Amino acid sequence: MRRFVVAAVAMVAAQSAMAADMPDFGPLRGSMVDQPSRVVNWQGFYVGGQAGYGTSDMDFSNATSSLAHQMLTLTTIENEFNVSQWPVLGKQSAHGNGYGAFVGYNWQWDDVVLGIEGNYLHGNFGGSASGSMGRSFTTSDGYTNGVTYSSAATMNVKDVGSIRGRAGWAIGSFLPYAFGGVSLGQADIVRSATVSGTQVNTSAAPGFQVINFNYSQSQPQNNHFIYGYSGGLGIDIMVFSGLFVRAEWEYQKFAAPINTAVSTVRGGIGYKF
Repeated sequence: MRRFVVAAVAMVAAQSAMAADMPDFGPLRGSMVDQPSRVVNWQGFYVGGQAGYGTSDMDFSNATSSLAHQMLTLTTIENEFNVSQWPVLGKQSAHGNGYGAFVGYNWQWDDVVLGIEGNYLHGNFGGSASGSMGRSFTTSDGYTNGVTYSSAATMNVKDVGSIRGRAGWAIGSFLPYAFGGVSLGQADIVRSATVSGTQVNTSAAPGFQVINFNYSQSQPQNNHFIYGYSGGLGIDIMVFSGLFVRAEWEYQKFAAPINTAVSTVRGGIGYKF
């Protein structure tokens, strides 16, 4: 019995010694050991500069229809054959580039980062289109009409910006994020339309048998305010003590006399205070 007690005491003493030598892992986080956090602190104000390159997609299909309709109001050729709706223009794409800045504020909860940002890019995003269409038809008043509808339109988006909300997930020094918001812009827009032709009616009274006509109108709009919506993806990478670099893609859709979308890829550098 004495030997059994001595052996039990010796075993307990040995286990106690082994437990004392083991490292203290502290509290567990799930099934993983809680390690010191290496997530960068993104909370606070930040500013930066950027440059971008992108594509402008413009739909000129209805760009001059309102001008043509105004010129032809109450005419037979418009009422019966909708000359202003003839498809004289189409879609165009053009490339452009720009530079600008951004400023924002982040809130952070562990790995989750939410923020609001103002983003601006000054550049040259736009294009132009021109075309014409001719048709011959007879209207109910007995005239045979030879009509040509010609038009041209140009849109140059000089400034694009967005007020956006951001949501990101901090992974070490990396902050991938998605964003969406309101897009704002300023553009120079020029639209012109000409409708010309000849109307012939051999049964009409002398002086009205042959009628030549030519209607023309142009409408320039400089520094025209445009607006729409914005969305995209990006990533911020903390380099050193508040200094970070950025890469992102943004899509902006604008409601304007010429239906326009601007898609850009951007690189930038910023500082978080």
